[in-house]
Amino acid sequence: MFRYLIETKDDLAVFLLRLMLGIAFFPHGAQMVLGWFGGHGFSATLNGFTQGMHIPIIFALLAIAAEFIGSICLVLGLFTRVAAFGIAVVMAVAIYMVHAKYGFFMNWSGAQAGEGFEYHLLAIAIAVALMIKGGGSFSIDRNISNQ
Repeated sequence: MFRYLIETKDDLAVFLLRLMLGIAFFPHGAQMVLGWFGGHGFSATLNGFTQGMHIPIIFALLAIAAEFIGSICLVLGLFTRVAAFGIAVVMAVAIYMVHAKYGFFMNWSGAQAGEGFEYHLLAIAIAVALMIKGGGSFSIDRNISNQ
């Protein structure tokens, strides 16, 4: 089982998908945990999830970890499939709980009340590809599995 989780081929396209998804999610995770990039930090984020959105604390902690620790793991290519799964779940829940009511399109013109879910679908698609293919080239997973 562990071998399957880390096994991957030397694939440059997968590396690019993994790196870009990790880079795209790191600022979101850093907002939640560190308060960087205009974020509110860990306590306020956890309170917003548990009190404001009524998400059970364990799921709130998992969502925060998926975006912060998961993004770092994606950049490094460490436990890529697990990190990608976490991102995919967070995006699916975000669509269901927040974004579906605003439709498909992002709020490019500022005319909508909120953001649609097109970005989330792309993130899910990339995450699913990474769950299937693993970390690809330049990943810690590949280095471990080749030992």
